[in-house]
Amino acid sequence: MAHTLIMPRQGNTVESCIITDWKVKEGDTVTAETTVCEVETDKASFEVPAGVTGTVLKILHASGDDVPVLTPIAVIGASGEAIPTESSHGKGPEVGTEAQREQEEEASRRDAKTQREEKEEQSEASSSPLGASAPLREIKSGISPRARNLAAKEALSLETVPGTGPGGRIIERDVVAALQNRSPLTAAAKAAGGGSIPQIGSGIGGRVTSKDIATVANVAGGSNSPLPTPHSLLPTEGAITETPIKGIRKIISDRMLMSLAETAQLTLNASAPVAKLQEIRSGIKNDSVFAEEFGLSKISVNDLVLFAVSRVLPRFPFMNAHKTGEIIKTFERVHLAIAVDTPRGLMVPVIRNANLLSLAGISAEAKRLAAACQNGAVNPDELSGSTFTVTNLGNLGITSFTPVLNAPEVAILGVCGIEMKPVALSAGEKNECKCDCSCNCGVRFEQQIGFSLTINHQVVDGAPAARFLKALCDAIAHIDLLLAAG
Repeated sequence: MAHTLIMPRQGNTVESCIITDWKVKEGDTVTAETTVCEVETDKASFEVPAGVTGTVLKILHASGDDVPVLTPIAVIGASGEAIPTESSHGKGPEVGTEAQREQEEEASRRDAKTQREEKEEQSEASSSPLGASAPLREIKSGISPRARNLAAKEALSLETVPGTGPGGRIIERDVVAALQNRSPLTAAAKAAGGGSIPQIGSGIGGRVTSKDIATVANVAGGSNSPLPTPHSLLPTEGAITETPIKGIRKIISDRMLMSLAETAQLTLNASAPVAKLQEIRSGIKNDSVFAEEFGLSKISVNDLVLFAVSRVLPRFPFMNAHKTGEIIKTFERVHLAIAVDTPRGLMVPVIRNANLLSLAGISAEAKRLAAACQNGAVNPDELSGSTFTVTNLGNLGITSFTPVLNAPEVAILGVCGIEMKPVALSAGEKNECKCDCSCNCGVRFEQQIGFSLTINHQVVDGAPAARFLKALCDAIAHIDLLLAAG
């Protein structure tokens, strides 16, 4: 009996996966270990094995399709074996692509209403502007009423629209596909209709205006009258590449917009001296044998910051919280998310129970998760459940920025670069001014690391957030004492 391969569930939080690439084609022989396709979720990518030995009888979804988990994606069996109409794991979707099902449904509807629709189309052809522009096409292949109505509404000429319905008939989905490949029109341009539509218009967002249509018509007709020449109608230099927003990029896009739309975000900025941080980091480098023995050889400044955050947060539980609807949830444990830049986009894996881990433990887990994200091997469950997020742009030279909340969390910390800053001398401190001005200016310069803290002002007020940020800066300034305390 043929085996129906289903889209596997990739973690408890994943609802669908996008098929990025098929590694086999229909008719290929596979073993249980053969990778038949690669899929990606909103968080990671995976390989799907065949699971059985046999021949690929049918591929049910194309590359780029977003397929719900546990949905059939291919049928594998003996060569020549009949293809089942239901999934082998129980009742499920019928085998066949969405396009095939739509064609069958369209054909069935056409058989029942062919005579009536043809009469309607012939009578409409004499009165509709679109019918007048392409009567031969309508008689030859036919246009469904829904396709005709949508085309008329959007001022779309059907002369060059290919039909995918039975017998080459133009159906609604053909019109929708044509509209996706055409620049949007303003209401006035739709009302004007009947003219050539430029590829890019002069309106907002590249929308084609009635003036654009008139301009193209005048140029085509050889008019000698002065014509407007909007910049968008001029030839562009170089190639234009269009990339669909899908997969992890679409998830990032949707989440960032939702975060800004549904929360009141406020960002506070501060800095802390890094003398102790750098002293500890230098000590580790200078005593590599001791550091290797205790698992500290790869400790970075970012690891020390993560350690400080994990120890300071429990003192400010309102910062280690979620806002879900009208409820605020505060957490005893710190599940610390770290933003990781990957070739596929931003990923945010979670260091669980960070407040219970040692510095070496936090460092090891952070590096393991970052590597898994980079390699596309991270478990989807490792990308959810965080209570606070840290994102670091300091290594790129950024001195201040506005992190966007990782909702439903109520705060996110941005780590910025290290720079020299003037600091007022404390009482009795010797003036070491080196500006050669003998001004006795009362300041000295020291290296400081910047922090940008974004909060959800709906649930966290500015003053409490500032106290948390100050406590963190103090912890960084005295990181040696914090490490001693554990």
